[in-house]
Amino acid sequence: MRYFLGVDVGNTKCHALIIDESGTAVGFGAGGPGNHEVLGPDGFRDALHVVVNAALSHAALKPEHISGAGFGIAGYDWPSDSLLMHQVIDTLGMNAPYQFVNDAMIGLIAGAKQGWGVAVSAGTSCNCRGRNRAGKEGRVTGNGQWFGEYGGGIELVYKAYDAMAREWSLRGPKTLITQIFVEHYQVNGVLDLLEGIARERLRMRATDAELVFKAFHQGDAVAESIIRWMSQELAGLAIGVIHQIEIESLDFEVVLAGSFYKGTPLIEEVMRETIHTVAPGATLVRLNAPPVVGAAMLGMEQIGITFTQYRDQIIETTNRQLYSV
Repeated sequence: MRYFLGVDVGNTKCHALIIDESGTAVGFGAGGPGNHEVLGPDGFRDALHVVVNAALSHAALKPEHISGAGFGIAGYDWPSDSLLMHQVIDTLGMNAPYQFVNDAMIGLIAGAKQGWGVAVSAGTSCNCRGRNRAGKEGRVTGNGQWFGEYGGGIELVYKAYDAMAREWSLRGPKTLITQIFVEHYQVNGVLDLLEGIARERLRMRATDAELVFKAFHQGDAVAESIIRWMSQELAGLAIGVIHQIEIESLDFEVVLAGSFYKGTPLIEEVMRETIHTVAPGATLVRLNAPPVVGAAMLGMEQIGITFTQYRDQIIETTNRQLYSV
């Protein structure tokens, strides 16, 4: 029996999954964050070993039993990171081919029935990756508003700050966002709020995006315009990747991954409308499988196994493992 390892190294948690060649999940491990940009090489290595060793122990296997492995790694955005990725992964002691990708890519592999297409991740911030049937990949930088990539909680909160400052200075319309933020932070009005932000007494949090969605659900036109704009920006990320991998005329899936999409169905509606202007065959789907599933499928791919035939089995048995841990 051959076994395959998948690892999802995230900003808040890490998962490791082992499946056999029939697509059955046989081992699972969970741990804390592992982003090397935050924790450094040692923190990345330690987080990786914790979850992989847990999965191996759960499956009663050793590293040498692994036939192929895939890793989705948050923060792996630049070619210069490759050496570190190899150095850390090699400490696992596997004698198997492996591939590491940005964690947005394993979301695509997990969520697209064909194993290719585009994934748009929107949570704390945003990212977008894609690959076509031939394996050609496309991407954005994954570095958010530094490079004009908008579409997550942090970016939505920045736009809320913009709207509140415009209302206060009479450069823009009134908005419920201001009052909702004032009440949430229990400050003495908008000037106190803006000073607190400027002096960093109040720290920006991606979770404050919920306050913008609250204003939207109460009928605030400014909140709606911000969310519509942000949705068009997310669609723009997808469109760029679609052009890069040249799938404009094909039928394919755009996988939507992340908590941002829970805010309102309007996000998906605007994205669909915008993407269809260049790729009418695109179908938007929500990611309904743990991303680590995509990493394990990537592991199967390393020895030439077409994983799509095992996809449902992998997802079903992995969900069982998740609920049992």
